Amino acid sequence: MRDEATRAEASTPVVSLRGISKTYASGRVHVEALSGVDLRIDRAELLAIMGPSGSGKTTLMEILGCLLQPTSGEYRFRGTPIQSIKPDGLARLRGEEIGFVFQSFNLLPRLTAVENVELPLSYRRIGRKERRSRALASLERVGLAERTRHLPSEMSGGERQRVAIARALVNAPSFILADEPTGNLDTRTGADIMALLHRLNDDGTTVVLVTHDLAVGDSAKRRLYIRDGRVQEHAPEEWGPR
Repeated sequence: MRDEATRAEASTPVVSLRGISKTYASGRVHVEALSGVDLRIDRAELLAIMGPSGSGKTTLMEILGCLLQPTSGEYRFRGTPIQSIKPDGLARLRGEEIGFVFQSFNLLPRLTAVENVELPLSYRRIGRKERRSRALASLERVGLAERTRHLPSEMSGGERQRVAIARALVNAPSFILADEPTGNLDTRTGADIMALLHRLNDDGTTVVLVTHDLAVGDSAKRRLYIRDGRVQEHAPEEWGPR
């Protein structure tokens, strides 16, 4: 029975979207940001969701991250309907199951690298000793064992993004949602960050990249394209052959 349960869990997608739509209303004007999106993301996938500004990819990212509720459709996270989870449960899910990596790093400037990585554990009221141990291990995992007590202002852009990734990893999430993870970095540093995300994926972490950068998208194992709020498997013609 335990083996059957393990196999069933392994076959359950991390994310399943069916008919997801999102409409924003401003007075009498209604704007459909997403329309009928179906999407399955399996365990240990490395997926790029690509699209230009205004395509709907930010709205899709916020729904995937449980930061925004869809207007219609069903979102299941590891088999559980998101709409059935109460707000405090959603906050707990975001903190424990989803690791966020942002283009702007979102580090607190007055906290050291290890203190920034500890923050998600603090919200869960994990004891100080365990917080510090897990944060140090997470920083070591991204190659920053020697920079743990430095402030963000004392670190390069690539190092700050590594701190952000360490913070995303510290709760051992089911998947990492990375929004333009190389957007504020030079080409070489961006390549280093992508290599790190690939290593994490090779270790079994599900990674979703939301990007307009063709090079970032081309590095993913699977690509989807979003345009006018609709997701498609193939790139728009104006993007040329992929």
